[in-house]
Formats: sequence, C-alpha cells, structure tokens
Amino acid sequence: MTKYILKRLLLLIPTILGIITIVFFMMSLAPGDPARLALGARATPEAVAELRHEWGLDQPLTTQYLVYLKHVTALDFGKSLKTQEPVISEILARFPATIELSIVAIIISTVFGILAGVISASKQYSALDYGAMFGALVGVSMPVFWLALILIMVFSVNLNLFPTGGRMGIRLIFSPITHFYLLDGLIYFFRTGSMKYFLSALHHIILPAIALGTVPLAIIARVTRSSMLEVLRQDYIRTARSKGLAERVVIYKHALKNAFLPVITVIGIEFGFNLAGAVLTEEIFSWPGLGRWLFSAMNARDIPAIQGGVMVIAIVFVVINLAVDVLYTLLNPKIRY
Repeated sequence: MTKYILKRLLLLIPTILGIITIVFFMMSLAPGDPARLALGARATPEAVAELRHEWGLDQPLTTQYLVYLKHVTALDFGKSLKTQEPVISEILARFPATIELSIVAIIISTVFGILAGVISASKQYSALDYGAMFGALVGVSMPVFWLALILIMVFSVNLNLFPTGGRMGIRLIFSPITHFYLLDGLIYFFRTGSMKYFLSALHHIILPAIALGTVPLAIIARVTRSSMLEVLRQDYIRTARSKGLAERVVIYKHALKNAFLPVITVIGIEFGFNLAGAVLTEEIFSWPGLGRWLFSAMNARDIPAIQGGVMVIAIVFVVINLAVDVLYTLLNPKIRY
C-alpha cells in the first residue's frame, strides 16, 4: 500500500507541473498589458515600459516562464494588480469559505443522491423510480446560476425564509477563529453556550449549498442507481434473500456496501468540480469565497490573481482525486494489483 501511495504521489509532480505550464501560457495569451492595466489608461509610455521592465515582462516568454516557475514553487504568485496585496494571502483568506460551501454542498448531494439512487434501484420501474430519475435528469440539466436566482426569488424574496447572501448575520459581532464559520460557531457554542453564531452561519449557507449541490446530487443518484441494479442481480443477493433476511438488511447492509465503490469516485470528482463551479454560485449569493474573488479578478483582468486562483483550484482537484484513489484501494485491495 505504501508503494502504491508513493507512486501516485510521484505522479503528482508532472501533473502539477503541467497545470502550472498550461495556466501560465494561457494567461500570456490573454488580451491586455498587465503593466498598462495596473497603471491605468492615462499612464505614460515611459511609466508602462518601466513597470514592464520591473516585472520582467520585457523578457522572452520562456525566461518569464522559468522565473514564474521558480516563484510558484516557493508559493509566491506575485501581487494582485487590483489590490496590490500578495495573491497567496488573498487566496488563503478566501479559500476556507469556498471549502466550507463545497463540503456542505457535497454532504447534501451525497446524502440525498444516495438515498434517491437506492430507492430508485430497489423500486425499479415503479413511480418512485421514474420520479427520482426524472428529478435527476432535471437536476443535471438545470444551470446553476438559474437555480440560484430561483432559490433567492422564492425563499429569500417571496417567503423571506433565508438571507440573499453573505456568511453571517450583519448584526452579529463575530471574530472568526478558523474562518470555517460553521466550525467557529460550534467553538463559540462550547465556549459560551450560545448557538446564535452556528445557526446564523447555517442559515446563510443552506441556499448556496443547495444551488451548488443540485447537479452533483443528480449525478450521484444516477450512478448509485446503476451500481445498485448491477449488485442486486448478483447471486449472493439472491442467497441473502433466500435466507429470509429482511429486504432492508439486504439493500443497505449487503447491496449498498458493494455498490458504493463507483459512487466514491463520483463523490470525489464532484467535490473537485464544486470548487470550480462555486464561481457563479458565490457571485450570485455574495459569498466571500475564492470563486467570487476569481470572478472579480477576471473582470479586472488581474492576471496574477487569475493564475494563482486557477492553479490552486486545479491542484486541490488533483489532490482530491489522489485521495479518492487511495480510499478506493483501501476498500478494494484488488485495484493495487
């Protein structure tokens, strides 16, 4: 097992190097001069040329790439053209919000997706099966930004049940500890006995998590159904039923356990996609995470911020896939061979 993990870790090196290379050269093809954007339209050509020289933009592209690679390996993504703050500092300040939103979204999609898939498979060709799969088809087809706007219109504007945006009530004086607000709310509960911070954070995260988790929910439901149907046709399931075991025991103890392997892969992949897909969700719900920050950087053509943000998301996605592969081999040792 250790040899397998080391091998996969070594394979991460060329993958991450490829990500860095692709991001750098794609951003180099983007329109606009970073020096001109940083100084503004009224800057003199001399000032622009001086700043280009200071940033090394007057060097050949290959030289710029090698310098950039050196800085990136030291986690130095440069300074944001918009705020003049280090990009890595801004990423670290906003990434917990995106991670928290993605975790809650994947929990919602996993719980309800697996439940829908199991019910659909155990009641194949019934009204429940058709209804669940129709719902899954609608969920996959529904644009995230459209669903987010509908949720705000119905539950925030018309019913006034949830806030339209933000992470915490504006009237609460809150000093984050870990910057994961749900976790911080629990910490404050254990310290003070008050649940107001946790409940406020939960109240604010529900709608954006539902919007972000709808597509993964639909995909997990369909994969769970397909995997369950394949397992339910196996001989050992017929044997379990012939022994007189309750259908609930057969479904949840024997079938689901063996049908869960493909679902794990999908959950890991969808969690990675949530990090990238959070851009529109965070913008619509005014969620102060990495996605909204990236959206703002794209509008401002903030090249260092875009490079750093995209690279971090891509690397996290690769690491999540590695973690899923390792977990897969723990559940099914045959894969190692």
